[in-house]
Amino acid sequence: MSATPAAVARSLREMLGADGVLDDPQAAARYGTDRTALAPPDPVCVALPRTPGEVRAIVGLARRARWSLVPSGGRTGLSGGALAAHGEIVVSLERMNGLLAIDPVERSITVEAGMITADVQHHAAAAGLFYGVDFASAGSSQIGGNVATNAGGIRVIRYGMTREQVRGLGVVDGRGEAMELNRGLVKNNTGLDLRHLFVGSEGILGIVTTVTLALHPPPGAPAVMLLAVPDFASILEVLHTIRSALAPNAFEFFGHNGLLRVQQALGVRPPLAVAAPFYVLLEFDEQDQRESALAALDRLVDAGRVLDGVLSQTLAQAQELWRLREAMSETLARWRPWKNDIALRVPQLPAFVERAQALVEREYAGLEVVWYGHIGDGNLHLNVLRPEDADNAGFAALCSAGSQRIAELVAGCGGSVSAEHGIGLLKKGLLAYSRSAAEIAAMRAIKRVFDPAGIMNPGKVFD
Repeated sequence: MSATPAAVARSLREMLGADGVLDDPQAAARYGTDRTALAPPDPVCVALPRTPGEVRAIVGLARRARWSLVPSGGRTGLSGGALAAHGEIVVSLERMNGLLAIDPVERSITVEAGMITADVQHHAAAAGLFYGVDFASAGSSQIGGNVATNAGGIRVIRYGMTREQVRGLGVVDGRGEAMELNRGLVKNNTGLDLRHLFVGSEGILGIVTTVTLALHPPPGAPAVMLLAVPDFASILEVLHTIRSALAPNAFEFFGHNGLLRVQQALGVRPPLAVAAPFYVLLEFDEQDQRESALAALDRLVDAGRVLDGVLSQTLAQAQELWRLREAMSETLARWRPWKNDIALRVPQLPAFVERAQALVEREYAGLEVVWYGHIGDGNLHLNVLRPEDADNAGFAALCSAGSQRIAELVAGCGGSVSAEHGIGLLKKGLLAYSRSAAEIAAMRAIKRVFDPAGIMNPGKVFD
């Protein structure tokens, strides 16, 4: 039988204590959305469990009361996946942030899902190890949200996505069943590996409560190169030459107008004497690779693929060069850009960018578009900057139509309309450009198995 909001909040307080439930407007605004602000948040309340048992109790109550749940991590997402706009219960994992185990022999760490990503990195470093996933929001995102969205970032070229790090998961699904998936094992061939269904599931199957992650030996002292290139096709020549000569940790790119925006925001001078349409920023372990990097750079300059470049001489210089890329998203946030998060196989990128640029000039005439991304793994971010005097509804309609045209190009190249931000609410209409009807039907069937009442993050990914 359904229950009133007051009855639901009262029952939750009986489970979680008075401080375990928030139902004031400030809490609704804070916990009920992510960075997309697609609609005003309107959750009935916010539940803050401390244990997996309490998460299970919340799910059980929600099923009995016919109330929907929206899992909430650091709310740094860009697809509306954490939006609670229709009277749902938000389940925030922020109080479940403990370190459960770390093993330097096995090179693994087990944490509660509410731990901040940067804290995972710090715990790994304290044990003489390294967590390989990193991105701009690491200081505020939570590891459970990273798992739910299969977060990527700047070092995918070396370490892979979050999926490649996950050795085990504790989850509570939409039936209220608690499961330990894969139990942290490296080898486990005992049927279907359900762990991988929950990685990237965006909260539509259940709530991640604990995570066991693989760790790595710490990288060496980083060296960073910033290169000016004459055209996009040259970026791939740079990538091929660099990977033939050394093992990069990261391989990023950005356009000239994005660099200008960041320079202005940071108050820094141009990093190179030569301006170019595009720039490559790459990082590698300095030990025994500096000479190889310089030799590769000489070959690229001689071939006309690089117009100018700089190689960091100190850690401080390496950090200053990284700031030019890491500050890009935060700098552009002032213009509340419409974001396209695209993935293609690397050889397809030049032809796609040429066609996409022509489309952008046609669809977004008069608007500034900033390109950047993790080019080493085929991930492009296309940002349409919102004019300060823009009508929000008109701007959204224009960009939504343009995104559909871009999705058509992506589909023609066999790519993905969402490389790392997920589908959420924002890209539901584009899902069919990357997944077949048979795949979507299978995903719906899987959701019905784990969430037969349809209470877990309803309306996200698909209706």
